Order: sequence, then C-alpha cells, then structure tokens
Amino acid sequence: MERIRLKKGDLVEVITGDDRGKTGKILRIDRQRGRITVQGVNMIKKHKKRNPQANQPGGIIEHEGFIHPSNVRLVK
Repeated sequence: MERIRLKKGDLVEVITGDDRGKTGKILRIDRQRGRITVQGVNMIKKHKKRNPQANQPGGIIEHEGFIHPSNVRLVK
C-alpha cells in the first residue's frame, strides 16, 4: 500500500473530481483504507432517525466523505 505523505491540518487543493479547485484542511486520515477527509469537500447527506430516549431530533445531516489522497495537492 502506498504511503500517505500528508498530515492532519495540512492545507490541500482538490485537483480532480466534482470538487476540483476547492481547498480545505485535512480533518482525518485513514491509513488502513488509504483515504483522507478534507473540510468542505465531498459532502455526504445522511438521514438520521429521531431518538426520543436521548432527546435527539432527526433530520438530514451533512458531513464530509473520504477521498483518495492522489486527488489532492498540498498548498504551501
């Protein structure tokens, strides 16, 4: 498996895909799967059911999804 040479907190720019040209900080790195999460890139909508015992409302939650590190470039 290829080594990821990025760190959490690095500023990167997306160079391919639907989010091309966007920049953001790295939030998480999954070294086992070889994927990274970039702030504001590859947004995913997840439908969450209401939980009355924990007093949590339901709804649609948006969060960042993983992308491959070869699709980003480090910004200096």
